[in-house]
Amino acid sequence: MLWKLSLTGIKGRFKDYFVLFSGLIMASAIFYMFEAMAMNKDFVSGNSPVGMAAIIFQIGSVLLGMIALVYVMYANSFLMTMRRRDYGMFMMLGAKGRKIAQLIATETIVIGTLATLVGTVLGVGLTQVVSQFLIKRLDAVVTHFSPLYWPAVLVTLVFFIVLFIIAAVVNQFQLLKTPVLRLLHDDQQPNRVRNNPWWTAIQIILGLSFIAIGYLMMIKFASFLLPGLVVALFTITSGTYMLFNAFFGWLIKMLKKSSWLTNRGLNNFTLAQLGFRIKDYTKILALVAMLFALALGAITVGIGYQSEIPKMASATSAYDVVLNQPTKAAQKKAAQLTGIEVQATYHTKEIGQTIYYQQAEFVEEPLLKQVYSKSNGGLSMKLPKTEEMSIAELTKQIGDGYTVRSLQVPDQFAKQAKLVSETTFDQLQGTTKTVQVYRVADFAANLPLIKQLDRLQIAANPSLQKNPELNSGKYAGYTMLNGLFSGFEFMGFFLGIAFLAMLASCLMFKILSGAASDVKRYTMLDKIGTRQGLLRQSIAKEIGVLFLLPGIVGVIHVLFGLQLFKTIMLDPYHNLWLPFGIFIVLYGLYYVLTTWLYQGIVLKKQD
Repeated sequence: MLWKLSLTGIKGRFKDYFVLFSGLIMASAIFYMFEAMAMNKDFVSGNSPVGMAAIIFQIGSVLLGMIALVYVMYANSFLMTMRRRDYGMFMMLGAKGRKIAQLIATETIVIGTLATLVGTVLGVGLTQVVSQFLIKRLDAVVTHFSPLYWPAVLVTLVFFIVLFIIAAVVNQFQLLKTPVLRLLHDDQQPNRVRNNPWWTAIQIILGLSFIAIGYLMMIKFASFLLPGLVVALFTITSGTYMLFNAFFGWLIKMLKKSSWLTNRGLNNFTLAQLGFRIKDYTKILALVAMLFALALGAITVGIGYQSEIPKMASATSAYDVVLNQPTKAAQKKAAQLTGIEVQATYHTKEIGQTIYYQQAEFVEEPLLKQVYSKSNGGLSMKLPKTEEMSIAELTKQIGDGYTVRSLQVPDQFAKQAKLVSETTFDQLQGTTKTVQVYRVADFAANLPLIKQLDRLQIAANPSLQKNPELNSGKYAGYTMLNGLFSGFEFMGFFLGIAFLAMLASCLMFKILSGAASDVKRYTMLDKIGTRQGLLRQSIAKEIGVLFLLPGIVGVIHVLFGLQLFKTIMLDPYHNLWLPFGIFIVLYGLYYVLTTWLYQGIVLKKQD
């Protein structure tokens, strides 16, 4: 009987359960994806560039797990709100508290387990797709990788099932301590806020002050570092809640005083609807605003690294391509490079432990060097400037071994370099070797060719085959940076999607959970002749406000939060329209879906 009642309750509310737990399904899917890539030791150890990305995925899974914990507890409070009346009826009919507790645990754990299983299966598919994109981005050939990794499946199932067991215990405690009459009539009690102008003003001032302090900590992150970040997390979270808790109610009250606004259409009714459950809405809007900021920030930073990596690679070498003893195939490929800014050829001779260069060639085509700006105490990333070395500077420094290293292969690093005249060079006994260097205007546009030239250079030099990461040119630096930051890119994008699914499904469910009690009000308006178009317009405005307010606050949080990434990104604000556009479209789709579902509930024709 217990299982029958439980399954009947779940079946009767299937749409509501599906809406809420769509976020959990996505969260468990992405959690599995992160674990599958990070836990596979053979995969990590066998693929060095991917190994750096694996650390990033593990960090992502920890962060996602922390957010999932908060989400599950909050989501289950909604489930309890939805089922409180049913449980009250069972208790009125004589059901024992122990049986009700078992029923609560059964429903919570069954739904949580099913959602986690579906999410894990979806995660296997996501892992297959994402791994292929990641491998392509890393320019790597990987081994020992399979989308289905059983240890990751086990970790995902155990983690989320434990979360639901905790949620079931909390639900039992809360329900059994609530009087039966309150369970039966709780959904009919309006959440009125006491009108205390002084307390409202104090909360608004404190909220704005806390948020300002948090923004300052992020702008001055280079000065405050980790303590500043901790302060920012506390003050921004607290300030956001205070601002919503006070400002939202105050705003509705002010809008109601505007006769111009309230006398237009059903605006007065819409404002009354928003004020009816004001207390509950402010709590969830504060949470949604923070999750919105996390989601949009994660997507923004993730996509930002896509354009950052080629720029960062330019700091690793003054030349895009260096060909030491180039083969005919390499010279043919080099001729296809576009936007060449610098092209030079240098000749060398090796005699014993000395490498001789012609001084005249460096006068005609000066050697390029990277010049780093002096630190002014900040931690912001800056690209070095590329400058030409004068012949006097080159003559003075060439003996140190590092000056001409950009022209050499590893077995030449320990040898001494010398500049000689053309006459002296011709008299030296030894084989003349050639070094060709190229600098292009757009590294990213020439990347496929540069990759091929890098492979040809390694194949032609035995010392590079042992240490390919020591190859001159930017591609070696690009590979290293790509291995690290591609992990950030994918982690950011999928964390953002997971946060979006959780925050939007939370807000959607909160709105839809109150739709049943609104049916009578909309039915009454329909019976007195209110046009369906006005009713739909009122619903769209009401839900639009609930989606728009946390969205605006979240965007502002992100714009200031990107200051943190100036230490590891060149320009975190570059091309903001792309991640913001993607996120706003997805967020807008949730708004449209919520509005459509709400209208379908409250505007149904009554028999």
